[in-house]
Amino acid sequence: MQELDNFLASWEATAEGNKAAFVELKTHLEQLGATLQFVPRPGITYSLRAKHPAQKKRELFVMVDVIEDSPRWLSVCFYQDLVSDPEGQGDSVPGGLLGEDAICFDMESADATRLAYLKARLDEACKKAAQG
Repeated sequence: MQELDNFLASWEATAEGNKAAFVELKTHLEQLGATLQFVPRPGITYSLRAKHPAQKKRELFVMVDVIEDSPRWLSVCFYQDLVSDPEGQGDSVPGGLLGEDAICFDMESADATRLAYLKARLDEACKKAAQG
């Protein structure tokens, strides 16, 4: 994934810590055994899409978007039926993930508590995606 490596190398870290948060989420997905795809849309978003190897009916279970803004921020979107949101931190987005209902979690600045919450959602969605 040379394109992703190039993107990360060119992304200058800022006080918000979103680059480090993105890398932490990417590493967590790798540890889950997810297959990753990087879809750059310069000037708009840079999407990291994760799929479980056993997943059949969908092409991903989460999309981690870097939103091109100043500073860049993150939006982590799941299919609504793959993840819970016990603390109500996400936003319901009808048709928001490849035409299906989604729940998205925005992060304007990195926060350890928020990252832990998102990792728990990644674990949950990955487990459900593995079932088909």
